[in-house]
Amino acid sequence: MDLAYIPSPSTGVIHLGPVPLRGYAFCIIIGVFVGIWIGSKQWRARGGQPGTVADIAIWAVPFGLVGGRLYHVITTYELYFGEGKNWIDAFKVWEGGLGIWGAIALGAVGAWIGCRRRGVPLPAYADALAPGIVIAQAIGRWGNWFNQELYGKPTDVPWALKIDNGLDNGTFHPTFLYESLWCVGVGLLVIWADKKFKLGHGRAFALYVAAYCAGRVWTEYLRIDEAHHIMGLRLNVWTAIFVFILAVVYFVVSAKVRPGREEIVEPQETAAAAESDDEGPKDEKKADLKKKDADDGESGTESDSASEKSGGTTVKTEKG
Repeated sequence: MDLAYIPSPSTGVIHLGPVPLRGYAFCIIIGVFVGIWIGSKQWRARGGQPGTVADIAIWAVPFGLVGGRLYHVITTYELYFGEGKNWIDAFKVWEGGLGIWGAIALGAVGAWIGCRRRGVPLPAYADALAPGIVIAQAIGRWGNWFNQELYGKPTDVPWALKIDNGLDNGTFHPTFLYESLWCVGVGLLVIWADKKFKLGHGRAFALYVAAYCAGRVWTEYLRIDEAHHIMGLRLNVWTAIFVFILAVVYFVVSAKVRPGREEIVEPQETAAAAESDDEGPKDEKKADLKKKDADDGESGTESDSASEKSGGTTVKTEKG
């Protein structure tokens, strides 16, 4: 009897004439746009201005892509360097290989630059963007499905993933799907917690990092692709554990040192300043009008005096 399973695409690229359309790249691009859209809604809910998230993302996204690729190449250097390998392949991002740890780390540098230019506090920006980032990850994970990569151990569960990529042939745990669903759950958790507890000063972002790492440990444990091991555990498992601890420590310490949420997340002209600016010209106009009235009054007085003098002279002439 045939087992139920999730089929894999026969190819991860469709050619539109000479132009290759790659499923992996589409998932990354769609994820970026959805992430920015969600982040923008969260930012405006915090009192930020429209367009700020996208403006800063112009810096954060390229840095994140470079960071993600660097992490992947450094931690799996044997795939690109050495005998029989072509180092040019390290630049072929469309073939897969973006490490979230490097993407977040270097993406934060780009976001910091964008925030400095915009006058926005980085922790507040990170809090608003956290749900968007993890939902973008959920979408991006489907790129692994197109490339038939990063699957788990063999299994015959009804939701098993059918793989036939020339290296493996059979049904395996769809770790891309597990992580995608986990990321959606983390995104909803962060949105709920942020709304209920008014998380601020980077704590919504810390919650996202901790929750994601908790799920990454078990999905990473299921994977069977080549990876460096330390004390019997994959490198990414150790990374997830280490980053999880950092996120939890930051969350706890931040809550004690800077409780609550930022009241102002983006510099903007206050109502008082705007009112003052509006009243300035009005006051000047009033002063001008008063001056004009005064001048007119003086002119009228002088005119009356001249008329009286003129009238008196006339009378005297008539009497003579």
